[in-house]
Amino acid sequence: MHRLIVSLAVLACVANLHAASPLETRFAPDPKQPVDDWYGGQIKKYTTDPAFNTQLTDYLPASETVPTPAKALGDISGAPNMLPRLDTVHAYMRSLEAASPRVKVFSIGRSEEGREMIAVAIADEALLADLENNRERLAQLADPRRIGLDDNRAAKLIEQSVPVYYITATIHSRETGSPTSLMELAYRLSVDEAPYIKAIRSKMITLITPVVEPDGWERQVDVYNWHRAHPDEQFPPLLYWGHYVAHDNNRDAMLASLALTRNVIDTYTGWHAQVLHDMHESVPFLYDNTVGAGPYNAWVDPILVNEWQQLGWNNVETLTRLGLPGVFTHGEFDTWSPGYLMFIAATHNGISRLYETFGNGGADTQERILDPQEYERTWYRPNPPYAKVMWSQRNNNNYSQSGMLSALDYFAGNSQQFLRNYWLKSKRSVNKAIDSGPAAYVLSADEPRRSAQLKLLEVLQVQKAEIHRLDSALTVQLKPSRTASDGKVEGKESESGEPTTRSFPAGSFVVRMDQPYSRIADVLLDRQYWAPEDPQKNPYDDTGWSLGDQFGVDVERVTDTAILQASMKPVSLPLATSAIEGTGSMRVVANPAAAELASLRFANKGVGIEVASERFEIGEREFSAGSLIVRRPGSGFDARADELGLDVFATDSLPEIATRKLGLPRVAIMHTWISTQTEGWWRMAMDGLGIPYTYISTQDVAKIESLRKRFDVIVFAPVGRGNTRMIIDGLPMYGNAMPWKKSTLTPNLGRIDSTDDIRPGLGDSGIGNLKRFVSEGGLLITAEDTAEFAIDTGLAPGVSIAKKGDLRIAGTLVNAQATESASPVTWGYDKPFSVYSSAGMAFNVSNRVDGNRYMTSADDHKRPTGRGGPDDVDLPQGPGHVEPPELPSVKPWQALPLNAEQARNNLFLIPPDQRPRALLRFADQGDLLVSGLLDNGGSLAQRAAVVDARLGKGHVLLFAINPMWRAATLGSYPLVTNAILNFDAL
Repeated sequence: MHRLIVSLAVLACVANLHAASPLETRFAPDPKQPVDDWYGGQIKKYTTDPAFNTQLTDYLPASETVPTPAKALGDISGAPNMLPRLDTVHAYMRSLEAASPRVKVFSIGRSEEGREMIAVAIADEALLADLENNRERLAQLADPRRIGLDDNRAAKLIEQSVPVYYITATIHSRETGSPTSLMELAYRLSVDEAPYIKAIRSKMITLITPVVEPDGWERQVDVYNWHRAHPDEQFPPLLYWGHYVAHDNNRDAMLASLALTRNVIDTYTGWHAQVLHDMHESVPFLYDNTVGAGPYNAWVDPILVNEWQQLGWNNVETLTRLGLPGVFTHGEFDTWSPGYLMFIAATHNGISRLYETFGNGGADTQERILDPQEYERTWYRPNPPYAKVMWSQRNNNNYSQSGMLSALDYFAGNSQQFLRNYWLKSKRSVNKAIDSGPAAYVLSADEPRRSAQLKLLEVLQVQKAEIHRLDSALTVQLKPSRTASDGKVEGKESESGEPTTRSFPAGSFVVRMDQPYSRIADVLLDRQYWAPEDPQKNPYDDTGWSLGDQFGVDVERVTDTAILQASMKPVSLPLATSAIEGTGSMRVVANPAAAELASLRFANKGVGIEVASERFEIGEREFSAGSLIVRRPGSGFDARADELGLDVFATDSLPEIATRKLGLPRVAIMHTWISTQTEGWWRMAMDGLGIPYTYISTQDVAKIESLRKRFDVIVFAPVGRGNTRMIIDGLPMYGNAMPWKKSTLTPNLGRIDSTDDIRPGLGDSGIGNLKRFVSEGGLLITAEDTAEFAIDTGLAPGVSIAKKGDLRIAGTLVNAQATESASPVTWGYDKPFSVYSSAGMAFNVSNRVDGNRYMTSADDHKRPTGRGGPDDVDLPQGPGHVEPPELPSVKPWQALPLNAEQARNNLFLIPPDQRPRALLRFADQGDLLVSGLLDNGGSLAQRAAVVDARLGKGHVLLFAINPMWRAATLGSYPLVTNAILNFDAL
């Protein structure tokens, strides 16, 4: 009996120990710390269901010295019916800094419109006091070469260091919960004395940028305030999230063309952070897409893939154990593209993470009804969201903070492991040149498109990749090429199949792969291949992005490790001024298809510039059509041309060649009020090139009858949403007007463009005005859906959209080449080059307004049953029958000619001087794919990619490709700028 009593006592002790250490106890608050009862009561009040909160966020610790968010907001974080201004968010973070030694605020840069971005560092006072020493230790782990790749020295640094966990939010301005959520999170991390939060503060530095897109956030607050002032009316959607683009700002991590991206890159790499965790809102209730679905990006370290799994699944398990419904990971998001902001970490040896929490696009509390695919159970979502829910901003804040606090807790508990992984990934990146290759990428010094090459080098430099320059010429071995399944030959190959060589002149640029950030260079410069048979049938974004191809620049992938022993020196941009070739007072500027020729023209408004309309030679130098001739360049001309990366030749004499004076075209960019994102990339490109333009809307065009008196060129960039009918009709005219303009209530709207009502579209009057503009000699440039609009509305007679058949393509780079139809649009494009196709659009051209109906070509004709073989003519057995005339045979990009019978009294026949011409066509099927996904490419091969249609005295230029996409397609920019400069000579 005594033994039994002892045993029961032991079991009772074990049971008590077990009861004292569940997950709930781990996250228990400090019982000695007072709580803010009013604040906690408000949390309970605004949380629509107790199931939507956890013990991590159902209370707020009280402080006599540190202000809560209510001090700044007038209510708690996540309160209904209010969104804070940017200044309110930033001022609150600075009030924390003033009140607590555990907080420091850093200014990290400005937006396109001059608004500030900040980073808030939170940790124990001792860690913040040691901030620079810790940064230096992390810098040595980030660059293992500094300590001789020595694991023992790294181990000591790891033991002495703490990691940095960087949280970013509100890159998408319509996702409104994060600013207040992070205000409260910052307060909790700086004030709460719960043991787990004390551990977070002592074992890591939490870094927070609460608003990544400050310009769009201010406009979103305006829109929400307008909605609150007009609660019973429809309110306008957020049209300008940022100055240029909206949702696509989270696709800029490769090119870093936006200020917000560059600021985050500088902050992440400057702090040598281990994690970049980006907060979003679109998926109920919390989707941790850290894990994602396949295919994974092919260039990341396998250690990172394991970290994704470790962190993601742990986060889901913890939050599910805490009682939150609708938390899951994996999902359908493929982790292929490196364009997302979070991927800055993945390509710089850190850990990329992303949350999608549920939001209402404002602070209203609303009943939400989910779609079946959102609430149905799957293997990765066994505890799905509720099908119908009353949702509040506070619910959102509870979820995002609970998720983030549990993530920080786990990371702090394993901080040394993640620092070791950071060291290993950095070391493996340095060893990559030898262990897995390639050894380097080389950009040759004799690159004809030097302007684009310089821009590619600038991208690499912004990404912190090291660039070297050869001291002398170098010859390297290249691997034998392989032939792809589609017959395309990859790389270079000798006739025997043996390795061949390539020589690079002195001054060539080398991007070595034995550097800490080799992976970002590799992911940007290598090509991508998405197998048509891949189980993932719905790519989340573009599948191909190789920047050398998009920039139209020669980039050689070198696996010969001998290049690492070559003599070279590191360089940084801008480069030293280049010497001008030749001597003389006149200048000839070569045109290798360089958009910067337009920059040079507009930068020298007072200088007379001519353009050569044919090839010519000066001595041994050959210049293509489209080269510029400047007889009196003036001071500063040479410096500006060199700054632009243009090849300038000095001479005192010119051969007899045909030239034309190059004027200063008056350009307009026309936008709809349906969506302003895709055209924003065009505005950014034009601004970057220094091409002045007037920004007009379809509503303006509907009112301006005399467009030709004001403009020479109207650019109608892709809309990206809707269709021709929506462009014409606009939004439905039910209900109230929806203004987009500056007012006391909306001080940030209407600064880019404004209207009293966004709903009206182009209308029939606008179509008539556009037709008049073209007919009177203007140039209308269209692309993708606006090209389809031009076809549908009769602006491009004889042009139609080609059928895609079973073609599959998803943001893919394909080859294209100029056709036999000479045009200034394709000047400089002497060889095939890469273009971006979003979905495989292509054109047919015809000599008839109504297309090729009732016309038979040799390719279409199928002979009937009869005598002879398949290629023989079946002549009837009777007198008088002769062989019929041969049917016409044309290439897919060409118009089918009409015979005399078909042309006779044909009311639909287009006069010869008004017929459309294909200027650019897609490559043959075997040469089509460059990078990304392409399946059944025969439907696209040889089809027209760019067409010049005629209407009266003017032209409509139609692009089936997007030549100005995400600041990446520099190789096709000149198609647009050539057209603009030569609008009157197409």
